[in-house]
Amino acid sequence: MNLFTKIFYKNIAAFLGCAIFFGLISCDEDLTAINKNNNTNFPSQIINNANIVQRDSGMIKLRATAPLIEKFEFIDSPYIVARKGINILFYDKKKPKEPGKIKANFAKFNEKKKFYEAKGNVRITTNENQMFAMQSVFWDQNKRLIYTSDTVYVTDKDGSTLVGANGMKAKDDFSEYTFYNNSGNINAKKIPEKGR
Repeated sequence: MNLFTKIFYKNIAAFLGCAIFFGLISCDEDLTAINKNNNTNFPSQIINNANIVQRDSGMIKLRATAPLIEKFEFIDSPYIVARKGINILFYDKKKPKEPGKIKANFAKFNEKKKFYEAKGNVRITTNENQMFAMQSVFWDQNKRLIYTSDTVYVTDKDGSTLVGANGMKAKDDFSEYTFYNNSGNINAKKIPEKGR
């Protein structure tokens, strides 16, 4: 083999080595770019036809049913989602036989923040038989506060109605609430006389 042939083979080997090296590096970059768009947020638990009962000191505190519940717990801010709707009965120690009810087309619960949201045809019925209807509602369990900026329609057990056009804010037991830009028909017997 002459000198020219040896140099030629060495150059070809070096060229092929560089080509393979750069080919592998460019493949890694392409895979990284492709994998960057993949969603790694997937549920760790899936419950179909869920029927959940929560007890406190032997007494039922809450009963929830949903066609699908998904729990996402392998992320920084874990949450639970009911994408296909949820029905919740919540029981009060004062009136354990008359539960309040919440119904919505979608619900989400952030476990760390103890923050709930419900959306889509939300209906809340208290154990006093007041019905609140809205499109979305939020519950901050730490602050014991329920609020929405949606229009809220309230029907009382005596047939009185109230509309909060710009939403409401309430304690989570509905013992106090504030409506914004409200109107409605209220039973005159409920309005206190002056001086009482």
